Amino acid sequence: MAGIFRKTHQDAHSLARCGVISLGHGEVESPAFMPVGTNGTVKGIYHDTVQDIGYNLILGNTYHLYLRPGIEVLKRFGGLHAFSNWKHNILTDSGGFQVFSLSQFRKISEEGVVFQSHIDGSRHHLTPEKVVDIQQVIGSDILMCLDVCTPPDITYRKAREALEITHAWARRSHDHWSSLEGFDGKLFGIVQGNFYKDLRKESALAISGMDFPGIAIGGLSVGETPEMFSEYLAYTTEFIPAEKPRYVMGIGSPDYILDAVANGIDLFDCVLATRAARNGSVFTDDGMIQMKKAVHEFDQGPLSEGCTCTACTSYSRAYVRHLFKAQEMLGGMLATEHNLTYLYRLMQDVRQAIREDRFGEFKRSYLARYYGT
Repeated sequence: MAGIFRKTHQDAHSLARCGVISLGHGEVESPAFMPVGTNGTVKGIYHDTVQDIGYNLILGNTYHLYLRPGIEVLKRFGGLHAFSNWKHNILTDSGGFQVFSLSQFRKISEEGVVFQSHIDGSRHHLTPEKVVDIQQVIGSDILMCLDVCTPPDITYRKAREALEITHAWARRSHDHWSSLEGFDGKLFGIVQGNFYKDLRKESALAISGMDFPGIAIGGLSVGETPEMFSEYLAYTTEFIPAEKPRYVMGIGSPDYILDAVANGIDLFDCVLATRAARNGSVFTDDGMIQMKKAVHEFDQGPLSEGCTCTACTSYSRAYVRHLFKAQEMLGGMLATEHNLTYLYRLMQDVRQAIREDRFGEFKRSYLARYYGT
C-alpha cells in the first residue's frame, strides 16, 4: 500500500518533523491542528471562514452524526461534504470516546457495543464493521477504528481486557475497510494500553503491524496529569513507525500541542479553542485572557497584536468585552475566529521553526512567555 505521509524536514535536535499528508480532498501540511466540527459544523463560525483562515482538515463526530441527522439523510446528500458544503478534508472519530464518556449507558462485548442515545434514550448496537460503514457514508477522508477508551485509574486486568478487544476490533475494522470498493477514506488504527507501559508497547506494535495508513494514539488526555501525558506519549511514540502519520486525539492547549510536536506527532484536535471562545477566553502570546474582566472595559487595543482575524483588525478589546457582557452571540463568533486563527498561525510558526532546526528553542521561549515563566 502506498503511504499517505511524506516527511519534508526533520528537526536536527528533536523528533519534531514537517510533512505532507495526502488525502482525498487535498494535501495537509503537518504538524497540523484540526478544528472540531462535532455535528458537521465548527461551532460559532462559517465554514468559509474556517477555510479562509487556512484550514483544510476538520473533524466530524461519527457518534453524533449517526444519531443526528442520521445515516439516511447523509446518504441522500451523498455524504457530509455535500451536506455541510465543506469542500476540504474531514476526519471522523469512531465514536469510541463518546461511548467511553457515556459509561452508564453502554455495554461492551467482543461483538461490539450497545449504548443508549443521549438524545432520546433509544438503544443502538455498533460493531467495528458498522462504524466503518457509517464513516463511508459520511465520506470521511480519515476514519478511525472503533476502540475501547479507558480512564486512568483502572486495574491492569481491566486495561488488558480493553486492549484485547481494541485489537480484535482493529483487525475486523481493517478487514472490512480493505473489502470496500470505490472508497478513498484512509483508516487509522488506535493504540491503547492505558497507563501501563508494557500494554502501551504491546498495543503500539500490534496496531503498527496491521498496515493501517496512519496511527492514532488514544487513551491520553483523559484526566491524567500533564507529566503522565508527556511520559506515556513519548514512550508510546517510540514503537510507532516513522513513515506513518501520527495523530493524538483531544489535545489543544499550547503546552500539550508543542509536547506532541516534540515527540513527532503530526495531527491533533481539541474543542478547547472553540469552547473557550464561547465562554469569553481568547489566546494571546501572553497566555489565555478572559474578556469579561473589567480590566478590558476601556482597552482600545486588539485581542492580540499582529493577529489578522476580524476581531483584531476591526474591533477593540473593550467592544469584544461589551459583547460578552451583553450576551451578544457576536462575541463568541469573533472569539472563535480569533482562537482558530491564533492556533493556525502558531502551527505555521512551529513548522517554520522545525524547518530552521530551532524547534526546541522556539518551544522553550514560546511557553516561557505564554505561561509567564
